[in-house]
Amino acid sequence: MTVDLVVLTVRGDELCALLVRRGEAPYPGEWALPGGFVLADESLDAAAARELVEETGVAGLHLEQLGTYGEPGRDPRMRVVSVAYLALAPDLPVPVAGTDAAAASWEPVSSVSSLAFDHGRILADGVERARAKLEYTGLGAEFCGTEFTVAELRRVYEIVWGSPLDPRNFHRKVTGVEGFLVPTGESTSRDGGRPAALYRRGAARVLHPPLARAAGPSAG
Repeated sequence: MTVDLVVLTVRGDELCALLVRRGEAPYPGEWALPGGFVLADESLDAAAARELVEETGVAGLHLEQLGTYGEPGRDPRMRVVSVAYLALAPDLPVPVAGTDAAAASWEPVSSVSSLAFDHGRILADGVERARAKLEYTGLGAEFCGTEFTVAELRRVYEIVWGSPLDPRNFHRKVTGVEGFLVPTGESTSRDGGRPAALYRRGAARVLHPPLARAAGPSAG
């Protein structure tokens, strides 16, 4: 039994995944998701948190189970079933390669062409789950500052969803969701052009109605 980790953030105006370059067989030198074998005396959640620290130095993330992957032949060493975890969070640090990885790096999802094992499929599933989370939770606002404009929030959604959004339609939708955005009464011109109203994140954690999106490109 192993755990694999899909850790996503927004860096440099792109949706990026945390990848490690494998330092040992199988697939030495290839990029892969962080992860490893579950120890006999630990839970799956504990194994996921431990592997993340050991391979990348990133700690303290909220990890949620993404899915279970157990196709025969997915690991050339033996029959291995993996439980994948997902984290999507802002302001994540530059990773540091640990004991099991030759390197660790944030890589734009759009540029990931191939990964070791079946990690391309797992990454694609993780990206799709992350995109869905922005439809029905207030997570997108966490990637903005304490106070932000609707245009700044829209850019987060465009980056994660991988497609441009109509500004007027997006503004109408997000300001119409009860408890999502709270007007501050202030405005700013930092986006350029006319002054734009500033908002802060409201108390709503589940968005009703959810924000619909067009299907975006897949990853991996």
